[in-house]
Amino acid sequence: MTTYYFIGIKGTGMASLALILHDQGNTVLGSDIDKETFTQFPLLKAGIRITAFDPALIQADYTVVKGNAFPDNHPQVLAAKALGARLLTYPEAVEEVISRHFSIAVAGAHGKTSTTSLLAHILSGRPEGVSYLIGDGVGKGIADSKYFVVEADEYERHFQPYTPNVAIITNIDWDHPDYYENLDDVEKAFSEFSDHVSQTIFAYGEDPQVRRLQPKRAKMLYYGLEQHDDIYADDVVEKPEGSYFTVFNQGKELGRFFTTIEGQHGILDSLAAIAVADSLGLTVEEIQDKVASYTGAKRRFAISQVADLTIVDDYAHHPNEIRATIDAARQKFPDKRLVAVFQPHTYTRVKAFKSEYISVLRAVDKVYITPIFGSLREKAGQAKSEDILEKLPNAATILTEKNAFHELSAEHGAVLLFMGAGDIEKYEDALTQGYQKIQEK
Repeated sequence: MTTYYFIGIKGTGMASLALILHDQGNTVLGSDIDKETFTQFPLLKAGIRITAFDPALIQADYTVVKGNAFPDNHPQVLAAKALGARLLTYPEAVEEVISRHFSIAVAGAHGKTSTTSLLAHILSGRPEGVSYLIGDGVGKGIADSKYFVVEADEYERHFQPYTPNVAIITNIDWDHPDYYENLDDVEKAFSEFSDHVSQTIFAYGEDPQVRRLQPKRAKMLYYGLEQHDDIYADDVVEKPEGSYFTVFNQGKELGRFFTTIEGQHGILDSLAAIAVADSLGLTVEEIQDKVASYTGAKRRFAISQVADLTIVDDYAHHPNEIRATIDAARQKFPDKRLVAVFQPHTYTRVKAFKSEYISVLRAVDKVYITPIFGSLREKAGQAKSEDILEKLPNAATILTEKNAFHELSAEHGAVLLFMGAGDIEKYEDALTQGYQKIQEK
């Protein structure tokens, strides 16, 4: 077995991969910042040691995995090169796992985490065994497992080394404007990715960019809500507890399904996972039971209660993802006020999509916006949260940790939609801690 050292082990993808390699019998350790993150707790529970960024900790016989955020001149990267240690980028390390399994990669601008998580859940418990890597910090490895389900991230073309047997493409949309110039650039990246799939691609059929893909080897099968799709859902009934729908495959009825993932995107994500599971030979009854019992991915429409407030925590940060989250909330809570708490993520994204943010946020009853959360690559920029807030007729104020409890506790009986990909949890914590202080008095 191998000893893996992860530089940036707390990253969501890195943490997932570290857990997989640990579960498969390898020795795993790594470095990261001291700041507490939600991804570190599964690592520590597994006995994986997290160290500081100390070059002296690198050894020649390690396989060193470099996180995407770390440059080639990082001290630990330089130490690995100097010692002659085997050095892999994160995508290269993922591809090594892909190559050892029958692999299903889930790609798309939106919906890939939920779809990956659901497909892994459907395949779990199978005698063949399934390992999986999900972009929310969750990873599980099973020694000698047949299947590997992996979330394939398009940012900076990280998914280009991947050579899966099967792929799902949920959609193609312009995001990450700090890297991609426009939608055509994104489409080119997905086209390159599709050329590496060896057998079948299940793709969302109502997306015009997806329809233009012409992979070199893989067969394209389309899923969606239209009868011209190869796999489609019909007779849809949306209720607060979830959605019911009938699946047809090549015109033949497969069965009636129920998904707990709210909104139209929940039906589509479920449909993609159902299509793959059916192609792998699972029985309809098995798939129905697994889809119905799915409880959701981390930070994807996670619901909790604080006093008389309903909290929905969601990773949505692109305008289309925010639209889907609001759509799901309207289905789940048809009679309640919806109050958005939105944390913009990266300055370039706010600059590129300002008008789209303004449009989608008009659909809720009230909007709070936090300061922009930057990134390691982008700590400042030519945009500010006020650019969005000032154009909204339903705007409240800029939310901070100091005023979060005062402002949000006054929204009695509302559903608070916390949406963002940064550290938006600190505003949720401020609200919760405010109530705790009152109870302690």
